[in-house]
Amino acid sequence: MVKLDKIYTRSGDKGKTRLATGELVDKWDARVTAYGSVDEVNAALGVAVLNADGEMKAQLQRIQNDLFDLGADLATPERDKPLGFEPLRVVAEQTKRLENEIDAMNADLAPLDSFVLPGGTPLAAQLHVCRTICRRAERDVAKLAGTAGEKVSEHALSFINRLSDWFFVASRFANDKGRSDIKWKPGANR
Repeated sequence: MVKLDKIYTRSGDKGKTRLATGELVDKWDARVTAYGSVDEVNAALGVAVLNADGEMKAQLQRIQNDLFDLGADLATPERDKPLGFEPLRVVAEQTKRLENEIDAMNADLAPLDSFVLPGGTPLAAQLHVCRTICRRAERDVAKLAGTAGEKVSEHALSFINRLSDWFFVASRFANDKGRSDIKWKPGANR
């Protein structure tokens, strides 16, 4: 269990931060950037939760917890030496749950015949914000995975990739199952 008894450490005053392993790194380190972007997704999701209810709210809250799991996974690099503790890692079942929820929501949606603009209901608009931040987090996690000497679990990358898809489908679902989607009209304002 996490115990935080002191919030400030002053190490950040010099542009440094510690990973879960205790390793001191620059605040602009690719790993810190990746889990920082994941944290941004979670903060945006916290706003979306305010407009959700029922099963959608429960799903969003589960995802918030999963995003903390992902952040812990990313903050604990895999090294070739023992850590002294069992690191928390994202598992395949978390991605599979997202896929199952995508399939369930998508079953109630009409197929797309155009791209949709972010908007519609307040919840749908907020889920589109989550989606775009999630796409950036996905790029940051993929960049970390492509960095020499860094390892990212396959489940971490697949989870964040599937999550951005989840947000897209959920935004349509929150738009009265797609009936309130705002469709893109190519060249409409020329």
